[in-house]
Amino acid sequence: MTAFHVMAGASGEFARPEVRKIGIPDIVDALKLGLEDFKEKPSHYVFLCLMYPIAGVFLVMWSSGANLLPVIYPLMSGFALIGPIAAIGLYEISRRREQGLDSSWRHALEVRHSPALPSIIAVAVMLFVLFVVWLIVAQSIYTATFDATGPVSLSTFLSDVLTTSQGLSLIIWGNLAGFVFAVVVLATTVVAFPLLLDRDVGAVAAVDASIRATLANPVPVALWGLIVAALLVVGTIPVFIGLAVVMPILGHSTWHLYRKLIVSDYPSRTP
Repeated sequence: MTAFHVMAGASGEFARPEVRKIGIPDIVDALKLGLEDFKEKPSHYVFLCLMYPIAGVFLVMWSSGANLLPVIYPLMSGFALIGPIAAIGLYEISRRREQGLDSSWRHALEVRHSPALPSIIAVAVMLFVLFVVWLIVAQSIYTATFDATGPVSLSTFLSDVLTTSQGLSLIIWGNLAGFVFAVVVLATTVVAFPLLLDRDVGAVAAVDASIRATLANPVPVALWGLIVAALLVVGTIPVFIGLAVVMPILGHSTWHLYRKLIVSDYPSRTP
């Protein structure tokens, strides 16, 4: 049975994995390695990630049908906040490939057998809470700027946002708030999920390691965040289909970024 290791790891102690300093070339190399993982069996990975474009389209259709046009953009941008959860299976594929194990797509589901599963769930819940809070904040900014009843149509909504002073205020404050949420998620989870898949160190230790890695490498981690944001934007065009390629590349690259940021001074999990 999976042990309930959330505050501490399997040893019962609070682990603090050593963090490396990296540079911009390491970010580029992580992307190259992630692309190599993707190219190994691309049809499997694209099949695995089709659920994410479908989920994205569903969210937009749901919000439009419910007359929640103001939250379409927060939903789309907020997708990046829960992206690390969506990529957990891809981290597992890269981990297995690194160890020379069978890395076919079905092994993405092997995450459910990880001894650190409770810790993974704890960090995932944290991200979902942040996602919900972001939607609430975004909606609050809109209602404070425009009529709380919401727009009657998409054309009215776009006209209000793009051609009025209130719309400019909404764009500025909304994106500033979104930036804050994105920074918090990046700083707390940049290596959290890969670390938990690799070592049962506990959720708190994984978040702590992510924060320390970010503080030790502010420029490379910030660049990584910009690359992720840019690729996710590209992936949403058209109708989220691009995410079927973007998601696996970013997922595999995140695993290799973890390997560069965290010193491997603990035994890795096998298989």
